Amino acid sequence: MATNLRLDQTTEAALRAESERTGRSQQQLMREAINQYLDVESARPRRSLDELYRAGILLPARPYIHSGAEPLTLPAGMTSADLLDREDRF
Repeated sequence: MATNLRLDQTTEAALRAESERTGRSQQQLMREAINQYLDVESARPRRSLDELYRAGILLPARPYIHSGAEPLTLPAGMTSADLLDREDRF
């Protein structure tokens, strides 16, 4: 179905920017938005992880970085709550 759609300037600029950012056509973006709004699951194209990474939609997991420092031990009778309950912090 062909149709005409009038957008306000803000929406038009956002659509154009998203099209340039993702490399997808404005028409494709509008179709996907309408399908998502109407919850038309079968009409949504499945995208690979590589496509999602390239589009900036999905970010790769960051590796856990261990500082290598030894864990701190508290003196006998002291808890971490005691560290948080200091009057000089207020």
